[in-house]
Amino acid sequence: MVKNGSHLDVETLAMLQNKAISITLPVVYTLVALISIPGNLFSLWVLCLHIKPKTPSVIFMINLSITDLMLASCFPFQISYHIQSNHWIFGKTLCSLVTVMFYANMYSSILTMTCISIERYMGVVYPMKLIKWRRKRYALAACLGMWIFLLLAFYPLESTDLTYEVKELGIITCFDVLKWDMLPNFGAWVAFLLTLFVVLFLIPFVVTVGCYIGTIRKLIQTSNRYGNRQKTRSIYLAMIVLLVFITCFAPNNFILLAHMISRLFYHSSLYPAYKLTLCLSCLNNCIDPFIYYFASKEFYQKFMQVFRPKVLLSDSLETRRESLFSGRTMSARSMSSGPVDGLEGVKVYLQRQESVF
Repeated sequence: MVKNGSHLDVETLAMLQNKAISITLPVVYTLVALISIPGNLFSLWVLCLHIKPKTPSVIFMINLSITDLMLASCFPFQISYHIQSNHWIFGKTLCSLVTVMFYANMYSSILTMTCISIERYMGVVYPMKLIKWRRKRYALAACLGMWIFLLLAFYPLESTDLTYEVKELGIITCFDVLKWDMLPNFGAWVAFLLTLFVVLFLIPFVVTVGCYIGTIRKLIQTSNRYGNRQKTRSIYLAMIVLLVFITCFAPNNFILLAHMISRLFYHSSLYPAYKLTLCLSCLNNCIDPFIYYFASKEFYQKFMQVFRPKVLLSDSLETRRESLFSGRTMSARSMSSGPVDGLEGVKVYLQRQESVF
């Protein structure tokens, strides 16, 4: 962070010449792109063309897959930038566009995974009571509202020239040296920081953890109704999402908070550590296809059909036997409980069919 007319401090100049960052970031971004682009293209193909109906969970997963692909589209520019020793050659407009896409898509991934956790919580814990909220139009509205909020939150980045000429090194940086006048005053910087950390990371993280704890608890309590396979898949999904938050998003956001506090109050910097943890935040692009695998039964079946058809055949036979047993059990319960309970059982069954597991 630099004020108009002032020179960069020694720490910032050292960071811009840090070879570890210039080598590590391009390597990580390249590996992530090579893995995530094919994985997310396959995921988008399955989600858009082979899963019907489009339930709220599927809509959220499509949004997450598009988000990952948009983030991956930023990697070539970032790779070129760091290979050339943090020298940006693509102009002011593209610098702002790539920066906004990079960070907006990262936080969009966080918010989308939170929406998936909320939708699954409603479907498992309150399947009938909250059924009116589990509709396609509400999922579409949530995705649209999410993007509008992110674009508003990152308006300072959209309206500011994020490039900075470092005359001492003969380079032009892109979002590595923030200008103090990007925001009007000190309070605005604090508000911007709190929005990033609290609203876009901490609150979604707490909500996601709470939803998956409630979902797993309900599945354990009603394991006979939902089946062990469904419970296992839901537990795996919760573990993967929590892994993404803890390993990908948490280090970067906590280091960002510490860096901004150090910069604003103590005039010191943790920016090299922040840049390295930025690599971790991109690894979720590689992990997200596993979320689709465990979140959607139809995605799992299509994946197995393409890559392991023999295993899918075995699973189908086992599932058919389980369904036959479940149908007999449900029929017996309906006869013994009377017509009202039987109707309620059918409603629960239909709701289970509507849910994506």
